[in-house]
Amino acid sequence: MPELSPRRRMLVLAICCMSLLIVSLDTTALNVGLPSMQRELHASTAGLQWTIDAYTLVLASLLMLAGSTGDRVGRKKVFMTGLVVFTLGSLLCSLAPNLDSLIAFRMVQAVGGSMLNPVAMSIITNTFTDPRERARAIGVWGAVVGISMAAGPLVGGLLVESVDWRAIFWVNLPVGLAALLLTLRFVPESRAPKARRPDPVGQVLVIALFGALTYSIIEAPTASAATVVPFGVVALAALTGLLWYEPRRDEPLIDLRFFRSVPFSGATVIAISAFASLGGFLFLSTLYLQNVRGLDALHAGLWMLPMAVPMFLCAPLAGRLVGSRGPRLPLVIAGVAMTASAVLFAAFEAETSNATLFVGYVLFGIGFGFVNAPITNTAVSGMPRSQAGVAAAVASTSRQLGQTLGVAVIGAVLASGIGSSSYHQTFVTAARPGWWILAACGVAVLTIGAVTNGRWARATAERTAERLESAEIRQVVGAGERA
Repeated sequence: MPELSPRRRMLVLAICCMSLLIVSLDTTALNVGLPSMQRELHASTAGLQWTIDAYTLVLASLLMLAGSTGDRVGRKKVFMTGLVVFTLGSLLCSLAPNLDSLIAFRMVQAVGGSMLNPVAMSIITNTFTDPRERARAIGVWGAVVGISMAAGPLVGGLLVESVDWRAIFWVNLPVGLAALLLTLRFVPESRAPKARRPDPVGQVLVIALFGALTYSIIEAPTASAATVVPFGVVALAALTGLLWYEPRRDEPLIDLRFFRSVPFSGATVIAISAFASLGGFLFLSTLYLQNVRGLDALHAGLWMLPMAVPMFLCAPLAGRLVGSRGPRLPLVIAGVAMTASAVLFAAFEAETSNATLFVGYVLFGIGFGFVNAPITNTAVSGMPRSQAGVAAAVASTSRQLGQTLGVAVIGAVLASGIGSSSYHQTFVTAARPGWWILAACGVAVLTIGAVTNGRWARATAERTAERLESAEIRQVVGAGERA
């Protein structure tokens, strides 16, 4: 990629952030519309879980393929293709006649979304080469998540109350079109110096692993063991196959050598834990505010502002802290705040009082606001630039997998606790185990963030990067000799 002027670099960052905005805004706005969708489409709790998880599941399954494809055929090409497919999928979702169609169209949306965030992060990584400048850019990237959190519930609530839940998907159409035209005009093409070959076997194993695992979790409360257990076996077999097959490929879909870097491995686990908390938190909060408290979509969105505003304010601060102090401090802050928030709900039934509900939302917003920038920076900064797309895709996959598992696990726990009772009678009691699970996720963010970002951990990252670069040089030389 050619060296760009500071103004052009900021424009590229803004265009990439537009893609993150529509993907994140879609998720947060849709959460507010879940009760309205449940009434219109006659959906069960599991049906609501699938409207979220069908999207995040496909997204998680295809992110690494999209990242490596962008490195191989051109990041700009893949990014523009993703914008087209995501916008088309949004249009189809707005026209869905029933729940099954909506879930299918959400999967189309996810195919496009898988080409956006990891490729955009790769573009940013190759545009901002200075580590401090890159950390600040990633802080802006994280702030966009906060913007979507702040705007999503309000926009979703307004659209649901003034039109209906289908209007949530209309927002993506003008933003997607604008991002497409700006990308065509201003984003330069870039690709890795050496193209990575496709890995279809690895891709099939990833899809089998994520799909079977998610299905078995979501359907466990209502389906028989004879239905669920085979999917658990498939998930275990797919995981075993990945661990056996991928190290034997010269250019695997998932380069397991990345995980020799302790900070990278830590960032992956932290991403899964943090985004599982986000998925579960939003799912529980939305159903409680509307189905138990009886709020309309707009007022439920307003109640989420105490979470969204701190998230928006803390994300750029986290980026600056990563640039000046490293990732450990923001991750410790994030872990403490997220744990405190979940414990407040689990042990003290925070949702039953306006004051404690407000404090719980603020704490979670602070925690999640601090977590995104250190995850992203740690995932990509220690890797060779030629591997930026794949490394960013692994980080993005971890996020989506975490959110998928969060909705699946928390939804399954809630459904088991409620059973045939009404939400009003049993919701607070049924949700308590879910809140304890979210507290455990916060503890994981705290402890792993503290342990995996010291001097020893950074040394493992440096050794991993050197080995990856040496392996690339040997492959290039070997390919030249064979030619």
